[in-house]
Amino acid sequence: MKIRKKINLNCGWKFYRGDESKASYRGFDDSSWRNVTVPHDWSVEYDFDKSYASSTGYLCGGIGWYRKVFDIPFDMTNKKVYITFEGIYNNSRIWCNSNHLGNRPNGYTTFTIDITDFVENKNNVISVKVDHSHLADSRWFTGSGIYRDVYLTITDNVHFDIDGLSVTTPHIKNNEAIIKTDMTIINDNITDEQITIKADVIGQDSRTSDKLEFTIKGEEKSINTFNIKIDNPILWSVDQPFLYEMHIELIKDGTVIDDLDVDFGIRDFRFNSSKGFYLNDKNMKLKGVCLHHDAGCLGAATTEDIWKRRLKKLKDMGCNAIRTSHNPVAPFFLDLCDRMGFLVIEEAFDEWEGIKNKWWQGHNVYPPKHFGYGKDFPVWCEKDIKSMVLRDKNHPCIIMWSIGNEIDYPNDPYCHPYFKVMEGNNDSNKPKEEMKYDPNKPKANRLKSIAKKLNTYVKECDDTRPVTAALAFPELSNLVGYSEEIDIIGYNYKENLYDEHHREYPDRVLYGSENSRMTKQWMVVENNDFICGQFLWTGIDYLGEALGWPIRVSPTGFLDTAGFEKSNYYQRKSLWSDEPVLHITTIKSTDFQQEQLDDLSGDSEHWNWSLDERIQVLCTTNCKTVELFLDDVSLGAKSLEEHPNHCMDWEVEYKPGILKAVGETFDGKQFITELKTVSVPAKIKMNPLETILEADGQDISQIEIYIQDKDNNVVKYADNEITLDIEGECEFLGMENGYCDDLTPYRSRTRKANNGRLIAYIRASKIPSRITVTASGKNLESDEIVIQVK
Repeated sequence: MKIRKKINLNCGWKFYRGDESKASYRGFDDSSWRNVTVPHDWSVEYDFDKSYASSTGYLCGGIGWYRKVFDIPFDMTNKKVYITFEGIYNNSRIWCNSNHLGNRPNGYTTFTIDITDFVENKNNVISVKVDHSHLADSRWFTGSGIYRDVYLTITDNVHFDIDGLSVTTPHIKNNEAIIKTDMTIINDNITDEQITIKADVIGQDSRTSDKLEFTIKGEEKSINTFNIKIDNPILWSVDQPFLYEMHIELIKDGTVIDDLDVDFGIRDFRFNSSKGFYLNDKNMKLKGVCLHHDAGCLGAATTEDIWKRRLKKLKDMGCNAIRTSHNPVAPFFLDLCDRMGFLVIEEAFDEWEGIKNKWWQGHNVYPPKHFGYGKDFPVWCEKDIKSMVLRDKNHPCIIMWSIGNEIDYPNDPYCHPYFKVMEGNNDSNKPKEEMKYDPNKPKANRLKSIAKKLNTYVKECDDTRPVTAALAFPELSNLVGYSEEIDIIGYNYKENLYDEHHREYPDRVLYGSENSRMTKQWMVVENNDFICGQFLWTGIDYLGEALGWPIRVSPTGFLDTAGFEKSNYYQRKSLWSDEPVLHITTIKSTDFQQEQLDDLSGDSEHWNWSLDERIQVLCTTNCKTVELFLDDVSLGAKSLEEHPNHCMDWEVEYKPGILKAVGETFDGKQFITELKTVSVPAKIKMNPLETILEADGQDISQIEIYIQDKDNNVVKYADNEITLDIEGECEFLGMENGYCDDLTPYRSRTRKANNGRLIAYIRASKIPSRITVTASGKNLESDEIVIQVK
């Protein structure tokens, strides 16, 4: 039985969108407010509106209030009570029983507050004000509200500190590993206490224990260390992400008074300026993507299962690394990366002292607005970055801490007179005056001292991992000394500098921290040992950073906002995966250009065109050769050697039938894939990924919805409207189709399909029930599914 109590507070909140001067009072009447469950993002609950900001997806912000009544069903004598918010966007203020506890401007930082002196056993009230009044305060969609988990932690007066456990593996050699465990223990009693710490490390078929006795003085903090030897350790890797479990007990007078559990991985990694990245002495490339934190119609209020589906698809694509752009992520996200075998760069900031341009009328449409975290950075940066590192330091997936993204972007806002005209990687439409040196803007020389400070903050919390930053203008960063203050240099869209800077700085480790999806950029990484890898922009389409109304999504991913594969997914898989890939798409020849073969876009996954129309057939593959057939008539064979972008094309006169690609791998095996003409849309087929939900008020069913013809083939060109009818105790969270310009409100139960598919999300209540979902559409046969809530 767990001694330390963790009480989930996600259910039973009251919410009001707007301001209310007395809502912080314990006795305030909130009976007219809405009932909500957190994670909750109010932005996606309202309509898209052109008057909102393009940078944040034309969705609303504003002010919102949350209130929750809770009990503590334990004897609180000699107990400590903490409340933890994993993420509130943004500018949150917290009250408990009318007492103001503090605030947190940063919308991505987890924070914990000691509420021991303010709580009772019954009818406690937590009040939270969220102020997201400045819509254009970010360059991407943020969401609004308490969008991550909330929970209480109840401990003894003598207890392990919150985030006070650090597990590292300083020695892995000769079939043994040393597990170093540093523990911070707090004694809030006034008397000295004699304490025993007992630790158990549990492996696949092993259990190793150790014990330590010591005295901790009253009202003091003590740091203690274990070194536990593990024989024949199973090493954590991207292919075998094995996790050990550590259970630690704090014992007083023979009674366990506190305990902690942590999963950790035994692994060793290093970076080499000549040979790149090594994991457990194995040289490998980082095949990475950058990810924002939203999930389409769910906004920022996501869950572990939502991201498990998405990450599995990226893993199947051959991806082995993720950069959390540009903020700390939810703890469950890193848990998934630990279990699924992803390497992670966790990033802290997108801006420092200077506030970047925020686009509200369309991307790069001047003038911008200037709201953002930069105004809070001088006061809060130390707390925020230390919060990230202390919370996440035990995750084996994390290999670098990033202190910033494109902080050195020219003139946005930092300037330097050395460059008379300053251009970045994304400056279309920029007025000429914005590209000149402006002495009134912040001086780029500041970057060195700020980076040094941030590096120090990180190393105070974790000295086992290197500090990095994603540089937009490494030439400038080298000039002002910014590069000298970080351990590993990330290059954003600066592939042209790799060779030059490797020659100039031969001891410097570098990698592509943000890259385009062009296949030729991967070839540069693959053909140069010194480049550790690349992180593509992006793994998944995301809300915001939009070109302009009605486009509200940035379509830069391999998956769309519904989490379905786009055609470029298979092209990247052919480059990154060892599995044979053979995938057919088509596009009108009049719309086709050879450049598209380097990063597929505009093509379709169907063989339904007008008779005799000239169609370009594209085949993405890593097979040695591919021969294309139409109704068993050969259209010719092509070789991978002649198509380094892994995409072959044939111009074909359309007629209905079956396209068949026959690929031969380098070891002589044969693979076949087909794309055939299908009939008209005839029916709907639902595929619920979860058919049994827990009656906890939080469990979500993801329902994939497909439009099929009479022969059960998915009609990939279909965009029919689908309507859901739902019966049972549940909450409908929305439908997503992946379109960038669909302005249908996310809470609408009618939405058109995209490529013959879309996804819906339904959340269980706390009442066991039977949920019936019916999907219907004009001239389509309906489908019905049942989801059990137990």
